[in-house]
Amino acid sequence: MLLNKNKVIVACAGSGKTKGIVEEALKLGKQKVLVTTYTNENIDQIKTFFIEKNGCIPANVTVQPWFSFLLQEGVRPYQNQMTQRGRVKSIFFIENTKDAGKLKKKLRYIPDSQDSHYLTEKNYIYSDKVSKFIYKCDNRSKGLISKRLEKIYGSIFIDELQDFAGYDLSLLEILFNSHINILAVLDPRQATFSTNTAQKNRQYRKNEIYVWLKREESKNKIKIEEKNDCYRCNQQICDFADKLFPDLPRTVSKNTRLTKHDGIFCISSEEVSAYISRYKPTILRYNKKTNTLGFPAINIGLSKGRTYDRVLIFPTKPMLEYLKTKELSKAGDKTKLYVAVTRAKYSVAFVVE
Repeated sequence: MLLNKNKVIVACAGSGKTKGIVEEALKLGKQKVLVTTYTNENIDQIKTFFIEKNGCIPANVTVQPWFSFLLQEGVRPYQNQMTQRGRVKSIFFIENTKDAGKLKKKLRYIPDSQDSHYLTEKNYIYSDKVSKFIYKCDNRSKGLISKRLEKIYGSIFIDELQDFAGYDLSLLEILFNSHINILAVLDPRQATFSTNTAQKNRQYRKNEIYVWLKREESKNKIKIEEKNDCYRCNQQICDFADKLFPDLPRTVSKNTRLTKHDGIFCISSEEVSAYISRYKPTILRYNKKTNTLGFPAINIGLSKGRTYDRVLIFPTKPMLEYLKTKELSKAGDKTKLYVAVTRAKYSVAFVVE
């Protein structure tokens, strides 16, 4: 039986994914709706779009980060199915610790039948274990968590689905099988983050989530719709970005404006100051360790979802190697490169010397 209530939109950068979710949510009148995503930056964008479109976030719509939703509606309501310690206080984000790798390895050897597999001594739940905890709790309670969610929400909208990993995909399978209408949007090429690094479903990490989605579609759990029209980047930028992921559909630009400085460019470090003065690009870097010659810059990961007229990129060594050789195997982090390039409407410049 095809569950037509579940739709996943696979769309390119600049196709209006987040705006589309907001517009769909506004059509639902009084139905209780959850709009969720992984990063706080994306949550802020969603709230901004609601205010731009509607003047406010409607009373029937809850905009909430994925982890906040998991803690409030997944962990706490029936946590006694998994532990008798008392109320879980909050989430302990493993990635924020200095010895994240050692901690993950340690937890791997603690049986999941023990509280310490999921919880710190102070009763915080490990971020890598949140979705696993909920998944097992829902199974033990014979679906009480999912049944409770069905009473709260008529629809759940998920933005930036490519960031989801591990047991979060298992939770999505539960939602697909529920009576809740699910609408999710993603661009597999922009998988710069992961909700967790658990071993579960590891073969579907990052852009490989597309394989998982096709599997779910083959089981008639979802309907996949593809949108390949880009309203942000011109065709030259789209063509450059498409070459990074040749197995995915080609992008068609709807931005036909010409500015006399359009497309992809390479400049030397000696030209940077003059280039910035003339074209006023937004400067993007891989991380704070990147040398940007003293010019203020934004980390590529934090730029996701944003639109700029022009960008100037200080590339990593693998990115530089790709620019020289056009060999994808040498490009390094292709998702970061894709995100950086597709922020621009008119021009992208790389500092190559």
